[in-house]
Amino acid sequence: MYLDMQNRLLESAPLLRLAVCLIVGIVIANYVPLPIAVLPILAVMVVITMFLGKYENLQSIAILVCFLLVGMFLMQRHLSATDDSQSVSRLDNTKAYFLTQRGILLDRMYDSGVDGDAYAVVAAMALGDKSALTHELRDTYSVSGASHVLALSGLHLGIIYCMLWLLLPHRRWPAVSQTIILIVMWLYVLLVGMPVSVVRSAVMLTVYGLLSISHRNKMSVNALAFTAIVMLMWNPEWLFDIGFQLSFMAVLAILLFVPVFEDVFSAKYLQEHRLVRYVWGLVAVSVSAQIGVAPLLAYYFGRLSTYFLLTNFIVLPAAYIILGFSLIVLLFPSLAYILLYIVDTLNAVLFRITAIPGSSIDGFHPNVLQVVLTYVIIFCTYLLIEKIKPALGWRASR
Repeated sequence: MYLDMQNRLLESAPLLRLAVCLIVGIVIANYVPLPIAVLPILAVMVVITMFLGKYENLQSIAILVCFLLVGMFLMQRHLSATDDSQSVSRLDNTKAYFLTQRGILLDRMYDSGVDGDAYAVVAAMALGDKSALTHELRDTYSVSGASHVLALSGLHLGIIYCMLWLLLPHRRWPAVSQTIILIVMWLYVLLVGMPVSVVRSAVMLTVYGLLSISHRNKMSVNALAFTAIVMLMWNPEWLFDIGFQLSFMAVLAILLFVPVFEDVFSAKYLQEHRLVRYVWGLVAVSVSAQIGVAPLLAYYFGRLSTYFLLTNFIVLPAAYIILGFSLIVLLFPSLAYILLYIVDTLNAVLFRITAIPGSSIDGFHPNVLQVVLTYVIIFCTYLLIEKIKPALGWRASR
């Protein structure tokens, strides 16, 4: 029943299979002690793959095996590597320099009059410093379903990207504008300490920027798979980072399920009703992202927020305003009182949401197998929806 849909998905995202094989190889090498070195086996397999040019199917299978072995090799090398404490890399020096600059900006923000919980939120949301967040504040954002705005991710980098895109002459000089945006974006990644979720977003937005110049398909499952391959080849241990897992599953779910939500209404109807398009778009993104991260949130934190949709209608616009005003306050400290008022109001609203009965469901303790099976069910549900779309009268996927 699902074979045709699976084939279409894989054909539109050929790198997805390679990314999955790479991930499986990393997992195997991390949990299963390998008695022999993988590199010689990988070398032999690469040679075999080269001689299978006349047999397309066999060569495809051989390529997948190669990526499986690459994942095993990378993780094996990572586990056996020893730290050299006597040498400091250029990247470490660069990161240290930018973190020092971040400290200067944080001091400037505090000296401008933004303090208390408002400072903690601004520091986390704009510059990735969570050290000032109190337990009560963290709990308020967690229960209300707004904790994702405190953890730097694609949301924050996307806001910065959009702001720069609007400020620069992108229509007249698209290549120049994209180059400037990407440079500023990567400088910001260094400024906030290069957390994994931000690096993922930066790589994807870099792909987006380069493809937009050539007028190609910009955001896709294939681009996400490419990002995963690049990042895991750089550091296979990132696979086991919570931020990495949440970030990729959220984006994957958005890429798969947002078109499903959009197809409920006709394109003409959404064009004629802009308010409906905005509201339904926010609903689609919020629910899709929640579908992607819910099993992981239950596994790692044992909690699911029930009012996440209501919260997102508040915190997502607020994030745009807070990030924009944070930059303004750094340039004009006398306007700090406006930012202080905005953040204090946001905190008060989120606190009221947490006071609503049943604002979160706690006590989840799924094991790894249950999490994996949940994702299998989610994926099968997606394939089923795609299969029955014509019967429901929905538009075909783009």
